Amino acid sequence: MAVDHSLLRAAQEGVAFLRLYRWSPACLSFGRNETARTRYDAAAIRRLGLDTVRRPTGGRAVWHDSELTYAVAAPCTVFGTLAETYITIHRMLADALRRLGVPVALAPRRSRAPRLAAGACFATAVGGELVVRNAKLVGSAQVREGAAFLQHGSVLLQNDQDIVTDVTCGPRTSAKAISLTEALGQKTPIPFDPVACAIAEAARRAWAGCWTEGVPPIVTDVWRYGDDAWTWRA
Repeated sequence: MAVDHSLLRAAQEGVAFLRLYRWSPACLSFGRNETARTRYDAAAIRRLGLDTVRRPTGGRAVWHDSELTYAVAAPCTVFGTLAETYITIHRMLADALRRLGVPVALAPRRSRAPRLAAGACFATAVGGELVVRNAKLVGSAQVREGAAFLQHGSVLLQNDQDIVTDVTCGPRTSAKAISLTEALGQKTPIPFDPVACAIAEAARRAWAGCWTEGVPPIVTDVWRYGDDAWTWRA
């Protein structure tokens, strides 16, 4: 999360980034504005040995294990408004997934956003997110800082998001999610690398410019993401 935040900081200088990665070890991430201490069972999380972190973006909890995480950071002028940006990035992801044979669609817009209850990010799809047969395949979140934005999200390779439900306090909303493996009717898990390659190729098709591969910018704000006071703030 500190690296993604660094991309956001670097995007203030007029550059844009696409980052594709996976998590090791697996980790439970909370949305920026969630009241983690009251929403999630810290004792159960410790008992299960789960790592935790708080994202710089909003939304609800996500279990990062059998999935691909993408991050796009760029100046706010690149794609238009934040709502337009949300759709533009998801259309690029949809192109990549359709070329892999996934019958993915963008969720329809709703007149009113659902109330932010505790539980899995993948419990419901908001307008513009990617779904297969009305089940959520890609969950995303945004943040704007100055003249730049960060949008990142998870593409489920396997469906293991009910672990969020298992550590949620009070009323729970189970994940209505679908993985790439399920969407393609495969018996063996879909691997990370071909999905990452498909997304990278789709981004190059969709977004003009000179692409350069390299390491992310130096992380300068790492303390926040290793601080329990930030992770578990009310």
